[in-house]
Amino acid sequence: MKKIEAIIRPSKLQDVQEGLKEAGIPCLTVVPVKGTGLQKSYSERYRGTEQTMILQTRIMIICVISDENLDKCIDVFLECAGTDQVGDGKIFIYDVQDAIRISTKVRGGEAIR
Repeated sequence: MKKIEAIIRPSKLQDVQEGLKEAGIPCLTVVPVKGTGLQKSYSERYRGTEQTMILQTRIMIICVISDENLDKCIDVFLECAGTDQVGDGKIFIYDVQDAIRISTKVRGGEAIR
């Protein structure tokens, strides 16, 4: 099993969600996040004062998937979340040791189906 954490632009969330559903990966967790990377800061006017905003608003999508679905999942993120610009986001992949479905106490790969 693998855990994928993808940080993407908020405007791409619906495209990614639809792409994952079409690929047979409907389960995901979405978390609003703020961060900074290679994208430059920008300025905003707030109550008449100009403020430099360093942290960008992004969405983190978390999926725990079977090893067989890894390439499909990555392809969906690359296809649906990209705009070919700096600031599109990142994909992180981790190994998952075990998973347990609380309601049925099923463990392993069956717990994420």
